[in-house]
Amino acid sequence: MNTSYGAGILTVAVLGSLAVWVWWRSRERPLQRSVAILVLGDVGRSPRMMYHAESFANLGFVTYVIGNKGATPIPSLLSSPCVRFRYLSDSPKPLPGTPFVLYAPRKIALQTWRILEALLVRVDHPPQFILVQNPPSIPTLALVWLVSRITGSKVIIDWHNLGYSILALKLGNNHPFVRIAKWFEAYFGRVAYAHLFVTRAMHDRLVEDWDLHGLKVVLHDRPPAHFHQAAPSEVHQLFQRPLPELSAPIVASFLPKSSPPESTPFTRVVRDQNAYADPINLVLPSDNTYDNDMAPVSRPDRPALVVSSTSWTPDEDFGLLLDALTIYERKARLADGRLPKVLMVVTGKGPDRSKYMKKVASLQQGEGGESAWEYVRCVSMWLEAADYPILLGSADLGISLHSSSSALDLPMKVVDMFGCGLPVCALDFACLNELVRDGVNGLVFQNAEQLATQLETLLTGFPTSPTLDDLRQSLVRSTPVDPSRALPQGLRSPNSPGAQADHPNWPGGTPERDEWEWSSWAQNWDRVVKPLVISNVH
Repeated sequence: MNTSYGAGILTVAVLGSLAVWVWWRSRERPLQRSVAILVLGDVGRSPRMMYHAESFANLGFVTYVIGNKGATPIPSLLSSPCVRFRYLSDSPKPLPGTPFVLYAPRKIALQTWRILEALLVRVDHPPQFILVQNPPSIPTLALVWLVSRITGSKVIIDWHNLGYSILALKLGNNHPFVRIAKWFEAYFGRVAYAHLFVTRAMHDRLVEDWDLHGLKVVLHDRPPAHFHQAAPSEVHQLFQRPLPELSAPIVASFLPKSSPPESTPFTRVVRDQNAYADPINLVLPSDNTYDNDMAPVSRPDRPALVVSSTSWTPDEDFGLLLDALTIYERKARLADGRLPKVLMVVTGKGPDRSKYMKKVASLQQGEGGESAWEYVRCVSMWLEAADYPILLGSADLGISLHSSSSALDLPMKVVDMFGCGLPVCALDFACLNELVRDGVNGLVFQNAEQLATQLETLLTGFPTSPTLDDLRQSLVRSTPVDPSRALPQGLRSPNSPGAQADHPNWPGGTPERDEWEWSSWAQNWDRVVKPLVISNVH
């Protein structure tokens, strides 16, 4: 009885203290040039939100990053004097067999408390802007709406996808929780200072169906400037490291023999860069710099390095990739050496990883009556933020299995690959053509057979592959264009004299902007978002 009474007194005291704090904060005006960026998830695995934080910090904004602690954030955030991390404690994992309808309310209640405490107590001053990632929608959209009413902060919603459509993958479109989630997302997402969309398709759909209020702009994902095609020296340095996934006997015996630091499965150091000969008595410099007559080069006997990034969730059909690799294995056995060995590296973490990697082991070892794979190996890796772009820049081909629960978002993984000059084979869905142009910067497939055929086409004759080289060439970045023009280099504004005569086929006098828009994240952000957040700063 006394314990219950004491707990009640403590609860009232805590709630009373919070109410007083909220009342006091409501009297404080938002701090100019400040932003709170809310990520209901692992900050280090949320690249778009980290890039937002970096862009705000580069403008001199006091930048609070609120989210769960996990993977290491990008180095620029860790070193920036403008960035402050406010980590949320992780929600307890449900007991095995706990129904979703029982676990979800408890999880939401805990998240509600932690987010309100972070935004209202742990952020030193009410921020001028609150940038929230959607999804997840529940409870974040309602909470930032409430906090904005208390503090006067301006809300910016970054629409990555639709939360209710992801929930429908688990429960079905007609489940009552999915209907409630859709209403919640539409109601609390309707009004904001600004809405950012990852695709034009999402912009058009939500503006029409949900009557969004506020500024509305499309901010396509773009890679940060440090994403690039890796030089042989960077590839050499990456694969010199002891990577456990490549040390397993079934993988190590598949790869060309190597002897670090002189060689790796993909590179070797030579005295004459035009000759592939084993080096003699080489002493490699510790800073990874080389004399002109002694440098790493790509090995002609290396396997093709193919990369796919996945969250191992139901909206990415990894089984399709395994089926395609199985078909490729059969084709390679009949190709008389025209097709290379393939090392398939899958990066990321997620719930379905264990299930699929067990299937990979079975295929590689030839269990269940099937012949063991000879030409294909598949490994799963998790890389820190600094190593991930080097792996992409080292690869020969990327694969995207993203199918989009809403058919309105685009895979960030493809953006990262393009930033590293890496062509992709991508699973087709409704708005993919806003990013992947079939036959220009990649190939689009709809099933395992098509993907296997594309692998065969692109890798025949590897490491010499004109088709693959043509796709890669389309991703070479051109000279950045003045953001004030917002037009491809060499084209005049449609309102300038003579523009209509020069380009009569522009619909409504508006040119295509694809060439200009394929720039770095910083250039794109400065063109689209910067005017929204500095226009009323005095």
